[in-house]
Amino acid sequence: MTSHDDQEVLRRALDQLAGLLADVPAGKQGDPTPCPRWRVQDLVDHIVAAPSRFARMTRGEAVDWSVTPTAGPEPVARFRSNAEDLLRAVADAGPEAPVTPNWQCAELAVHTWDLATAIGRSTGDLDAEVAERGLTFMRAGLTEENRSPAFGPEQPAPEGADAYRRIAAFAGRSV
Repeated sequence: MTSHDDQEVLRRALDQLAGLLADVPAGKQGDPTPCPRWRVQDLVDHIVAAPSRFARMTRGEAVDWSVTPTAGPEPVARFRSNAEDLLRAVADAGPEAPVTPNWQCAELAVHTWDLATAIGRSTGDLDAEVAERGLTFMRAGLTEENRSPAFGPEQPAPEGADAYRRIAAFAGRSV
């Protein structure tokens, strides 16, 4: 079982991302994002599906990340439902779960920065522990050999960059 602290950090990551999803302005779905070849709607679809996929992985089920379902007409509600499924899976997981909350924080933090950037929101007021845990996880396991195709080469982060900008730069985003 994961620690209560791990679950709380994951919950905060999910809650703040739900808040960003709720802030996506109408008519912006076709706008670009920091993710090459993804528009805002593509990113929203990926973000909404991620907790469900991580829940299945946590339960030891196979997941196909190559096809992303649409977020539908109520992306925030769907994301919150998927997030609750993930939190239940994490709470029920044994110590040998194939996916850790820190891995999930890495995915969520990078895409939190992506979405915030795409809609013109700062990440300076977000929960830094989420991004710090994700960055620690990524630094421990992401190498030049296994970055592609999901991540590009590490980019420099500006001096004084917040945790979200640092994890985005590590994931290959130009910050």
